[in-house]
Amino acid sequence: MRSETKLSSRDLKSLSVEGIPAALERAQRYRLLNEPSQAESICLDILQTDPQNHEATILLLLSLTDQFGENNQYVVRARDLLALLSDEYQHEYYSGLICERQARAYMKRNSPSDGHLAYRYFEEAMVHYGKAEAQRMPGNDEALLRWNCCLRTIEAHRLEPEPLDTFRPFLE
Repeated sequence: MRSETKLSSRDLKSLSVEGIPAALERAQRYRLLNEPSQAESICLDILQTDPQNHEATILLLLSLTDQFGENNQYVVRARDLLALLSDEYQHEYYSGLICERQARAYMKRNSPSDGHLAYRYFEEAMVHYGKAEAQRMPGNDEALLRWNCCLRTIEAHRLEPEPLDTFRPFLE
């Protein structure tokens, strides 16, 4: 017999504190399987139980960036998570990652200005990666590897900034 009761988010079940390590592993696995919405949901469950869980916050941010291009709400939500990162290196690194993933989402689209937008976001990502690189721990080359990848992508796809003289007045 099917119940006619409508379920809502207030009916969510709470994760146990003891279940958090396994849930983190599962969220990571779903990301690797290219199922970011599953990973996102698990991270939200973890953060409901442990709002200060740094690893779940990072995984949630990454899961949201995996979904860029589907809906702009993911960009806004990912940027909102940056406020939870108190470490300046991580704040700059993940700011760069968000910009880089926005650039890659624009590259998948097919409108005339998307290449220029991709360039702009790659350039912004590189600024953040440069700031992160200046604050990195010895041996942590993540930011410079990402910076190099952005530059190689710009060159390989011949991305350019939007020309300053794109405005054409309408003549009667």
